[in-house]
Amino acid sequence: MAKAVIGVFRSENRAREAINELKAQGFNEREISLIAKEKKEFEEDNERGGNLTMERQNLGEGVMTGGALGGIAGLLAGTGALLIPGVGPIIAAGPLAAFLTGVVGGGLVGGLVDFGIPEERGQHYEERVKRGDILVTVKAEDDEVSQITSVLKRYGGEDVEVH
Repeated sequence: MAKAVIGVFRSENRAREAINELKAQGFNEREISLIAKEKKEFEEDNERGGNLTMERQNLGEGVMTGGALGGIAGLLAGTGALLIPGVGPIIAAGPLAAFLTGVVGGGLVGGLVDFGIPEERGQHYEERVKRGDILVTVKAEDDEVSQITSVLKRYGGEDVEVH
């Protein structure tokens, strides 16, 4: 029976390393999902006399500058930018993204519940994403769970759980 292994990363680099390790160990990128809050960068607009402007990063195409997730979304297929009620703009990649596409009332929690995460834990993970943390989930068979859990923890994954 397929399970969802989920972990939270505070660091984009550590999440990237974990995803790369999972792929190197033979896990299909179509089974790996990523959810992260879309970040906005402020930069000086020299053409407008030095005014500060907000530039929205195009996360769906993996074109990022500064600290805006530096291309981590480009690691996985099916990356898109979504607006989730209660959370705001996020990037989503992998099979979990499909559960979030039609979400209106349930927000990120509703998508996580549909993906197999209990509602209480979904609320916890939604709060982590709101704070800027990165969720990585992997759909796995029973015999793969310990291997995936080990990789997520080795690269700094927190709240690593199996559902």
